[in-house]
Amino acid sequence: MTFDFDSPIERHGTWSTRWSRFSPDVIPLWVADTDFRAPPAVLEALSQRIEHGVLGYTTPPEELREAIVARMRSRYGWRIEPSWIVFLPGVVPGLHLAARRLVPADGHALIPKPIYHHFKKCVEIAGRAHTDLQLVLDRGRWVYDEDAVRNSRKSNVFFLCNPHNPGGTVFTREELLRLGEATGSATIVSDEIHCDLILEKTIQHVPIASVSPELSRRTVTLMSATKAFNFPGAGCAWAIAEDAALRQVFAAEMGAHLLPSPSVFGYAATLAAYTQGDAWLAAQIAYLRGNRDYVEKHLGLPMAHVEATYLAWIDCSSVPDAHERFLKAGVALSPGSQFGDSRFERLNFGTQRALLEKAVEILKSASTPSPRG
Repeated sequence: MTFDFDSPIERHGTWSTRWSRFSPDVIPLWVADTDFRAPPAVLEALSQRIEHGVLGYTTPPEELREAIVARMRSRYGWRIEPSWIVFLPGVVPGLHLAARRLVPADGHALIPKPIYHHFKKCVEIAGRAHTDLQLVLDRGRWVYDEDAVRNSRKSNVFFLCNPHNPGGTVFTREELLRLGEATGSATIVSDEIHCDLILEKTIQHVPIASVSPELSRRTVTLMSATKAFNFPGAGCAWAIAEDAALRQVFAAEMGAHLLPSPSVFGYAATLAAYTQGDAWLAAQIAYLRGNRDYVEKHLGLPMAHVEATYLAWIDCSSVPDAHERFLKAGVALSPGSQFGDSRFERLNFGTQRALLEKAVEILKSASTPSPRG
């Protein structure tokens, strides 16, 4: 079966966060969803639920637990139990819950920098002390300064994003093992929502909890299929934790209905994606790889090689007022200040190739200093 990622899809007037923020003449390459229709199997599963017609309160389906268990084993060699899974409405609520419940009021957290902004926001809203761990660019990859992790004062929680957003790094097993050792006895909260979006053919995602039994016992892994299969509007995520006490932190909030349950659409879409969507996923990754290669070859601004995700972290320090300049020229990117470094911009290349090419030409032109008169 072939899949069409090239045909443009009109998203104006669909309540799209990405497409409704700016005027119609601006190309929006900012917030992280793609301009691709979800897999046919996902759309069919949603259609069947609509056809059934009763959209009542929904219990997490056991077949979805089993599908997650099977996927972790087949794709990552990670053996988990169905009972380790706690369903959540999204990964972001999971981050905020972790900050409030796993970091004591007088505790401390370690947060990477640059990072998806909800990592820092979750500890700030919770009122928890934290240290920013500046990632370093090493041979074209954004990685942790492991000595800085080791030398940071004793912390309760270490927040990890793997694959990294916005840097695009996929951390290796050896890097994860060293990070685990450097964090001492801290609980690890690992956002692995981009795990299915590995662009490099020679790289394998490694869940940090799979690296050793000791790390498994002190890790909470946050995952969702919504990013890779592009249905974030039908929220469904989960926490995986071997330790019963860590699991209970999340289960108690869900059991008390302090967070909403995933919707019936989220459950149905995730089950269809994991059981019938891999051919579509492989085709999308091939297309995204081509988009990444185009950006890296033609944009003309420095960036680390994007190993995973559909997000490029671009060094715009040579372009004065880059964000406003690009927006005025007709392309909206995510400002680097949102992720902790105003020298950069984040570009979402999860769109049709022709539109991306147009956007890159605009960005190139806007990046070029005007000749002096």
